[in-house]
Amino acid sequence: MEIKKTAIAGTLESSDVQIMLSTGSNGFEFDLESDVAKQFGDQIKETITKVLEMYNVKNAKIKVVDKGALDLVIKARAIAAVQRALDIVDAPKWEVLK
Repeated sequence: MEIKKTAIAGTLESSDVQIMLSTGSNGFEFDLESDVAKQFGDQIKETITKVLEMYNVKNAKIKVVDKGALDLVIKARAIAAVQRALDIVDAPKWEVLK
């Protein structure tokens, strides 16, 4: 699926993550800001990538500002951002919650 509009989910509060998705043309292009990027950067990207793949998104620019979020928070914010970006908030894909 193609991203229809730029969307954002999350906050810049402690223990949260803010994810912004916008249209891309070269696969997944990550811009990650995190104090723990060296330890957990690959895992953060992998969690977001899995969510995007569940929605069949092939290209996206992804800006991530992590403030120490747990994996489940990252997944929830990614789901919210992608549903907003695809403009399907009224018809969510519940099966991605697995």
